[in-house]
Amino acid sequence: MRKWFCILAVVIMSCGEKNFNPKPKGFNRIDLTPAKYQMLADSFPFRLEYSTQATILKDSSWIAERYWFDLYYEQLGANIQVTYKPVNNRQTLEEYLSDSYRLTSEHRVKAYAIDESVISLNNGIKATVMELSGEVPTQFQFHVTDSTKHFLRCALYFKTATQNDSLRPVINYVKMDMLHMLNTLSWDQ
Repeated sequence: MRKWFCILAVVIMSCGEKNFNPKPKGFNRIDLTPAKYQMLADSFPFRLEYSTQATILKDSSWIAERYWFDLYYEQLGANIQVTYKPVNNRQTLEEYLSDSYRLTSEHRVKAYAIDESVISLNNGIKATVMELSGEVPTQFQFHVTDSTKHFLRCALYFKTATQNDSLRPVINYVKMDMLHMLNTLSWDQ
């Protein structure tokens, strides 16, 4: 009898009014496939391999130049802006470098840190790499030049309001793709 009384008490208590609270926002599941690469078309004054997950989109901004394009990762919501400029003389090279540093420094408002380093690549080229920390729209950028004919700048952007700490796996994934681009870069003479 006591057993039935306990069961009845539990049933009666469970039938009372309940307060339902919405579940907190969760994080999207991100499936990152193994990286595969393809060669950039030979219509550019440089060669490099880029991810097969990325689609080349012509830069449609009003300031876009001939060899500017975006590598768009639709599934990841990521975009690598690629800007190439020919170097005509020392003054134009200094302008390009100045613009690259200025564009990076514009993110100081929200960046906790901007870490800059010069790296030597497998192909013998040296590149300047900038990693930005904080809630910034671009987390990884680089520029590279041969100092006489070519200048290339790339910057990673996301078209999402998701916090960068949740995007960290995707940021690292695309960063590795960008480093692969650098390591396979060669200039057309």
